[in-house]
Amino acid sequence: MKVTAFNGSARKDGNTAIMLEVALAELNKQGIETELYQLAGKQIHGCIACYKCMENKDRRCSVKKDVANECIEKMLASDGILLGSPTYFADITTEMKALVDRAGLVARANGNMFKRKVGAAVVTARRGGCVHAFDSMNHFFLIGEMIIPGSNYWNMGFGLAPGDVKKDTEAMATMKILGENMGWLLHQLNR
Repeated sequence: MKVTAFNGSARKDGNTAIMLEVALAELNKQGIETELYQLAGKQIHGCIACYKCMENKDRRCSVKKDVANECIEKMLASDGILLGSPTYFADITTEMKALVDRAGLVARANGNMFKRKVGAAVVTARRGGCVHAFDSMNHFFLIGEMIIPGSNYWNMGFGLAPGDVKKDTEAMATMKILGENMGWLLHQLNR
């Protein structure tokens, strides 16, 4: 089994990556292969509504000038998907939004190809706006017929400078439990 986490932050190895790594560490403890894919420094553009994916039905976006198809391939090869984003003006980053829109439309064009995969959203913020950002990524999972594991609180952490989120002990505990629960669910589904 494999879980791929997509970090939508413009900061490589910042607070969002730290949160995702805590969940991934718990999955590793359960024998699940993991990967952290960071969108920082990579090009990904929004959907251009060409609807070629609806015609081609080849599990790929017809726009091939960025990393969208690389991400889609990683999602297809994974049993679980984590989406992580810092909060920008009470929503997800433009990079994460582009990934959600592009992968989501390709998935719908191909019979909800992520159906019954396990998915969870992780959000960081300086102070607020997390719930809306959390909700935005969860819509990707829900409309795609994916299964969302819970934790003991919403999957969000607070901090401004890179590394500040480590001081949010409740967030660190929430990520640990998310990883435990996601791993448990994956093992149940793969019996």
